Amino acid sequence: MSIQKALAKRSESSCELCGAKNELKVYNVPPQTNETVDNSIYACETCINQIEQPETMDANHWRCLNDTMWNPNPAVQVVAWRMLNRLRGEGWPVELIDAMYMEEETLAWAKTSGDHLAEEDKIIHKDSNGALLEAGDAVVLIKDLNVKGANFTAKRGTAVRGITLVHDNAAQIEGKVNGQHIVILTEFVKKT
Repeated sequence: MSIQKALAKRSESSCELCGAKNELKVYNVPPQTNETVDNSIYACETCINQIEQPETMDANHWRCLNDTMWNPNPAVQVVAWRMLNRLRGEGWPVELIDAMYMEEETLAWAKTSGDHLAEEDKIIHKDSNGALLEAGDAVVLIKDLNVKGANFTAKRGTAVRGITLVHDNAAQIEGKVNGQHIVILTEFVKKT
């Protein structure tokens, strides 16, 4: 069964966030890079657009989170928690955040976005040109790098796809080079 069919069955062909029935798509919840039923939600275009473009967010649209936050699926809980934290300034989400219960592992997943942090406390990863890096991005090395412990040099121009961010260090990302999972300093990469 395809991921879309499995999510449609799980959600009864409704947006798992707001309940809309139209324009539904699979949304892979960051920083997960592999699209699976457990890492994804079935959401409408309106919700996905507001998740991906916070400047377009309509706070009243997200009143649906009052019900959504109780969804037993961890991916849905993660998105609900993140959106409530983005809307914290509205006042009403604060009580919902306090009432929400999540398993420790699910809460750690939710916190990887940094939506719960004040703007000045967020860890933001940028490449050598100042471009914002996100989990799943592809980058190119701009310098030959000696890989400690692996006995090879990652050559300039090497593409690294599907990067992950080191969540406690803005100067580091992780990715695979020559089949080896390595930590790379952001000052030595350029986003493609």
